[in-house]
Amino acid sequence: MLKLDENPPLRSSSEPLEAAQGQWWVAHTKSRCEKSLAWSLFGKNIPYFFPMVMRTAVWGGRKRKVLKPLFPSYLFFCGSEEERQAAFLTGHLFMTIAVRQRQQFIRELCAIETAMASNVDLELENLIIPGRRCRVSRGALKGIEGTIIQRHGRTRLLLEVSIVGRGTSLEIDGDLLESID
Repeated sequence: MLKLDENPPLRSSSEPLEAAQGQWWVAHTKSRCEKSLAWSLFGKNIPYFFPMVMRTAVWGGRKRKVLKPLFPSYLFFCGSEEERQAAFLTGHLFMTIAVRQRQQFIRELCAIETAMASNVDLELENLIIPGRRCRVSRGALKGIEGTIIQRHGRTRLLLEVSIVGRGTSLEIDGDLLESID
């Protein structure tokens, strides 16, 4: 019998990621539903990749080692349109994104899998690139959109008033931003 606190396998099978048949999908899960979705896909024999990393968490004043998703709210799976619909029926999905460049995507996932296997410390990084449109995802400025610029080695969010050809910028932590391009 499965215990709710058990972690799902990182992959649904020992087959290489390249061997999975069908369309690859990026699953954007509902909040804290990544593991539940992985278990559901595992039970349906739908190939998936769910990278997790060991982190220290504090509950009740005690430190514990737990496996957490490397990419919170995301899991990657491969299958037909019917299998995608089966994933939605689990109730754990918010949306899916079809992968258009399969070979590049598999290379990227394999690189992450290789890094994980070597037990190096992995940290989540936002790919905030100057010139990219972004939205503040949390905090007092949540919802504000602008363009990323770099000034004096610091990330800034440019807020424009295009009709007057002027704008203003503010320094911001890249962890608060999500790309909207």
